[in-house]
Amino acid sequence: MPKFKTWIKAARPRTVLLSFSGVLLGGFLAYKTGPSTLRLASGTAGSGTWLCIFFAAITAVLLQILSNLANDYGDFKKGTDNMKRVGPQREMQSGAITEQEMKRGLALTAMLCLISGALLIFVFSGLTWQELAVFAVFGLGAVLAALLYTLGKRPYGYRGLGDLFCFLFFGWAAVAGTFYLATKSLDFSVLLPASAMGFLSNAVLNINNMRDYENDKASGKNSLVVKLGLRKAFIYHCLLIGGAFVCLTIYLVLHHAAWYSYLFLLLAILFIKDLIAIKKTKPELLDPFLGRQVKHSFLLVVVYGILLML
Repeated sequence: MPKFKTWIKAARPRTVLLSFSGVLLGGFLAYKTGPSTLRLASGTAGSGTWLCIFFAAITAVLLQILSNLANDYGDFKKGTDNMKRVGPQREMQSGAITEQEMKRGLALTAMLCLISGALLIFVFSGLTWQELAVFAVFGLGAVLAALLYTLGKRPYGYRGLGDLFCFLFFGWAAVAGTFYLATKSLDFSVLLPASAMGFLSNAVLNINNMRDYENDKASGKNSLVVKLGLRKAFIYHCLLIGGAFVCLTIYLVLHHAAWYSYLFLLLAILFIKDLIAIKKTKPELLDPFLGRQVKHSFLLVVVYGILLML
């Protein structure tokens, strides 16, 4: 049981809700297009559609966990997780999980990602062969992106590219991908809420990197925050939050949404309060805001989706 709790900690459950949020938003948008568009390959609506969304959520969560485990392993091997690190102690850093155990954990999680993704696109999605090929490439790319954030000789997380990949996979891929799998239709306006989800995901990463700024800089981990500096990183954070609300609002305008759909804007108060608090907080004390950003982002998705469907 103690070892099980250790692996739960290594998976970082407080971040998992974020990956689920992107799929949930895609599901809300798909439902809004009309239940008649939610169909299987046979052209009939049914439980298969919801199984498709369910496995999309499972795959996204597994990818998040894979990324977290890879981050634990990669930062430990590169010496970034050291005594000067101010965030919660990682499991390899503490010695709770050995290198061999983490390698096995990574292999198992990657395999589960591939199995879940394969069930999603080959069994429940009802895609054509051409579509299957595209989504298979996307799926493999997502697994590689989760691993190569901190693993390998030139991890992209150490070159300031983490935000870009986070935006693409936890924003566009999660939301627009789920929408397409559920509806089998293209709607480029969906990229607006997908971008909003990407911005919110980047905001979580940005808080994490602002917290770790000093240690990352000293360890040679050139995250975007290290490249920008703390002052510009905070401005960037404000732009991410503002950009998310702008994208969500424009989507409602384009789709002539009812007036009450805009009530989601009231949630901006929560994010503004956090921004004010973050501004006044020392970087090494920012860890609580990471969890708050995840919870508030999930709440925003739920409220936005429910109002959209009314």
